[in-house]
Amino acid sequence: MEMSMQLNCKTVFPYRGGYICSPCKAGWGVSFVRASADFSRKRQQKKVSVARTKGTSGKGFVPSKKNTRMKKGDTLTSVVSEVSGGDKKQTVEVNVDDTDKEGELEFSQEEKFEAVDRIDENVGDVGDLSLLDETVGELSLLDESNQATISVFDEDVEVLESWKEEFPYNGGVGIVEDSSEEGLLESAEIDENVKDTDTDGDITEEAVEESSSADDDRINEEAAGLLKLELEANQRRQEIERIAEEKLSQGIKLFVYPPVVKPDQDIELFLNKNLSTLSEEPDILIMGAFNDWKWKSFSIRLNKLHLKGDWWSCQLYVPKEAYKVDFVFFNGQNVYDNNDQKDFCIPVDGGMDALAFEDFLLEEKRKELEELARAQAERERQAEEQRRIEADRAAKEEDRARAKAEIGKMRETLPQLLKNAVKSVDNVWHIEPSEFKGKDLIRLYYNRSSGPLANANEIWIHGGHNNWKYGLSIVERLVKSVLKGVVVPDQALVLDWVFADGPPKKAVVYDNNRKQDFHAIVPGAIPDEQYWVEEEQLIYRKFQEERRLREDAIRAKAEKTAQMKAETKERTLKGFLLSQKHIVFTDPLDVQAGSTVTIFYNPSNTNLNGKPEVWFRCSFNRWSHRNGPLPPQRMLPAENGTHVKASFKVPLDAYMMDFVFSESEHGGVFDNKFGMDYHIPVFGSIAKEPPLHIIHIAVEMAPIAKVGGLGDVVTSLSRAVQDLNHNVDIILPKYDCLNLSNVKDFDYHKSYSWGGTEIKVWHGKVEGLSVYFLEPQNGFFQVGCVYGRGNDGERFGFFCHAALEFLLQNGFHPDIIHCHDWSSAPVAWLFKDNYAHYGLSKARVVFTIHNLEFGAHSIGKAMAYADKATTVSPTYSREIAGNPVIAPHLHKFHGIINGIDPDIWDPYNDKFIPVSYSSENVVEGKRASKETLQQRLSLKKADLPLVGIITRLTHQKGIHLIKHAIWRTLERGGQVVLLGSAPDPRIQNDFVNLANELHSAHHDRARLCLAYDEPLSHLIYAGADFILVPSIFEPCGLTQLTAMRYGSIPVVRKTGGLYDTVFDVDHDKDRAQAQGLEPNGFSFDGADTGGVDYALNRAISAWYEGRDWFNSLCKRVMEQDWSWNRPALDYLELYHAARKAE
Repeated sequence: MEMSMQLNCKTVFPYRGGYICSPCKAGWGVSFVRASADFSRKRQQKKVSVARTKGTSGKGFVPSKKNTRMKKGDTLTSVVSEVSGGDKKQTVEVNVDDTDKEGELEFSQEEKFEAVDRIDENVGDVGDLSLLDETVGELSLLDESNQATISVFDEDVEVLESWKEEFPYNGGVGIVEDSSEEGLLESAEIDENVKDTDTDGDITEEAVEESSSADDDRINEEAAGLLKLELEANQRRQEIERIAEEKLSQGIKLFVYPPVVKPDQDIELFLNKNLSTLSEEPDILIMGAFNDWKWKSFSIRLNKLHLKGDWWSCQLYVPKEAYKVDFVFFNGQNVYDNNDQKDFCIPVDGGMDALAFEDFLLEEKRKELEELARAQAERERQAEEQRRIEADRAAKEEDRARAKAEIGKMRETLPQLLKNAVKSVDNVWHIEPSEFKGKDLIRLYYNRSSGPLANANEIWIHGGHNNWKYGLSIVERLVKSVLKGVVVPDQALVLDWVFADGPPKKAVVYDNNRKQDFHAIVPGAIPDEQYWVEEEQLIYRKFQEERRLREDAIRAKAEKTAQMKAETKERTLKGFLLSQKHIVFTDPLDVQAGSTVTIFYNPSNTNLNGKPEVWFRCSFNRWSHRNGPLPPQRMLPAENGTHVKASFKVPLDAYMMDFVFSESEHGGVFDNKFGMDYHIPVFGSIAKEPPLHIIHIAVEMAPIAKVGGLGDVVTSLSRAVQDLNHNVDIILPKYDCLNLSNVKDFDYHKSYSWGGTEIKVWHGKVEGLSVYFLEPQNGFFQVGCVYGRGNDGERFGFFCHAALEFLLQNGFHPDIIHCHDWSSAPVAWLFKDNYAHYGLSKARVVFTIHNLEFGAHSIGKAMAYADKATTVSPTYSREIAGNPVIAPHLHKFHGIINGIDPDIWDPYNDKFIPVSYSSENVVEGKRASKETLQQRLSLKKADLPLVGIITRLTHQKGIHLIKHAIWRTLERGGQVVLLGSAPDPRIQNDFVNLANELHSAHHDRARLCLAYDEPLSHLIYAGADFILVPSIFEPCGLTQLTAMRYGSIPVVRKTGGLYDTVFDVDHDKDRAQAQGLEPNGFSFDGADTGGVDYALNRAISAWYEGRDWFNSLCKRVMEQDWSWNRPALDYLELYHAARKAE
């Protein structure tokens, strides 16, 4: 039997008289592996003797051209290969397994190859083979006869030699080369193959010649590279030695190499220990960071060097973001060399500057925040999914329990149900066939002359089954008093029906068996246990489907509501940004953090009109940005001629842009928006505006203690500001007449004393707001009402002082204390006199006038002490500006329009109206509400213009104009509905008499409801075409705003807030456009009947003559935002301005 051994080689090229071999199809497989094998466990192995050749080793190894095979009895010729290598050492295992077959070859475990790290060394005899660890650098073949040795290296091959000129092999023996830096001898494999071989495995001289040239070039190139590195290292060492001597002679203890530090570079820091405060310390470490200690801290131990002087050094990588290296030295414990407390620093040349690095940090922060937001969103999604699963599980259990309970009731009532059911009624009805069951086809015969349908043109059956358990399931028209082809429901035990003269919702006359309905037993239906099981399952599926539809509708409505709110807020914010376009605006309109923005300014509309120059002065984040204000920038003429412009970069951490304008670089005359400064929000910032803490001290709050509009403002403004991520608390008296049903989590909080009185404090949530209720034990607020006592001034004065004391004693530090009207006006002066310098110094006081008609003296005193003051509309602020209590304080007095609560007044989610609607289906929604209103108040059900009036009946509200408008509307063929009451009994009686007259003469077109009715007010807003508000004076007015929310057109007198919110369709187009709005109603000037006629006639004529235009007007007013979205932004600007006040 012939045997062969194969050596798999990779490359073949001549190298100093030898060859390194490329892969070939040879007879041996050689493998270099990484672990030792335990040959001792193998069965007895056979020894192979390899004869040693006399003399010195040859200069090369040349493969035999002869293709020979090794057979039993042949000898293994010793081969020696010497290869230069590096520090790493590897081993080679040559393994030919022994088998039971005779004549097969195996080396014994004593025979081993060992790699040695030397060149041109004569080696010993070939002996036993074994595997060594890869870190061994020597491969030798040794045995007792010391016949031969093979030496190989894995890197930088220099010599490959052989001690024998001839070796019996099939192919060739060579070195496996690896192109990696780790070395050449990485893998080869020796296998024993008992098979015949052919000439395909020969290594030819042609193959050697083809590869030799390219490999020679590569080796020469590598050698040149090594030489260059060695030269550079020598040069570096000499340069460091020179610098060290120079610094030593100059007494300088620190230097760095290379001298110019650049980013993304390795540097070496040198410290002369003898010159340092650490001269006596055995260990020296460096501790530092980059870029003013803001980036990538490090701590490294220094090593002593063999340089002249006591020099120590460490290597340090300078990151690409660095512009400076900051560090100190220490002994690893508590002894430092920190450059006389100034720290050491080395500038980095050619990298980022400080500002660029700050932008880099901000960008990294932005990415981090985005990732955190994604992670948070995912957690919330998973939590919501878990909640949904749990809710679904609970709902299924509830529905199963309901179905089981329903079956229990059915089983209990079945006997009575069957008792009331019959097979037929003589001369009234009968069914054919008389015997039937579920799913059968039957006919029902009815004697129409037996009941009230004797003269009906049509006969219909409205039917169900099992005592109407599943509602209306059979609706068919009878033909000649016969119902043909009706399929009996599968689960029916009893059929239920009535006869009518038409289909559902159109029938007028019914035959319902004298209100007992008709019931027929299903003879073939015998309920067994299986029936009840199936019936329970049917009921369960019915409950499940009803729940699914209900939840889907709720979810869809909530999503639609959220979408409409978001769209409204977006429109409002855009309007806010455009509201001062006649003076200033930006391009782009939405300022994004990190972007370049151009600001346009029109000085002709400001106090800088006619100035030869305009300078732009800007900063960010309420003038508190870390980089401070931008340098003043002279503005250049814009293309349109009247504006000037300037461009600048917005930082990534800017959330607000703040700016003013001046006449020169150094100041002079300023336009600072009357002390408020200009502010524009920045979107996409990685920083968030710090929340303000606002505390309202008030005596009213809707809905728990509401008397007038003050209560609405306190609640709605607080909610709107809280929605903008600020913190809001409210302090309110604990009246004994509070509506506590609207207070959640109402609990006793604590007690404290002031003025010799114990005051109990309660806390709860009202409309999502934190409210503290103060209950003094002196009975001031146990009187059954909010106002109306003879000592109201004393009561509320005590409350104001007690509220401030509560803040002080409980460690509150609000930014803003907001007080309202005469009732909490004392807060302003009590705070400034007693608390501003004693623990509440951070706070500023804002005071709002809701109605100057009451408590003018207290209001005037509060105006003097407040940091900022407001009233409830810009026009009302001008109307009262001449009042002596207001006039001295106009510099801090502002008018901000009130808003309405869009959650309370929302036609899309209003439970008091028949059809939910938005601007998309306003016509259909208002038509349904009008029909319901007409039906409820017994008015004529007709398509007529309907005027609604919702008001307190006082002279302020223009009651003489209201009376006239009622008669004018009736003259024009319209309908009138009034809802309101009068606090004055004389006025109340007057309107009672008017109501009697109208209900008698125009009972189908006029209705006066003279008592408060919350559900009816919603229905009037939704069902009316017009809402009339003819007030003599109106600080703000919410009625016209609510009307527009429901798509009703306001007809108003031009005064106060009515003028600021209603823009006449014929006369106010320009004024509306200046506010970013479109005309939305009808208005008049005078306080006489001619004025109201002018507006009301135009409104009613528009309804009659242009219904399409009128419907589009209803849609338009619904899309205008009169919520607190915009006023809340204005109040926040005011709060920040108050904080700047001295």
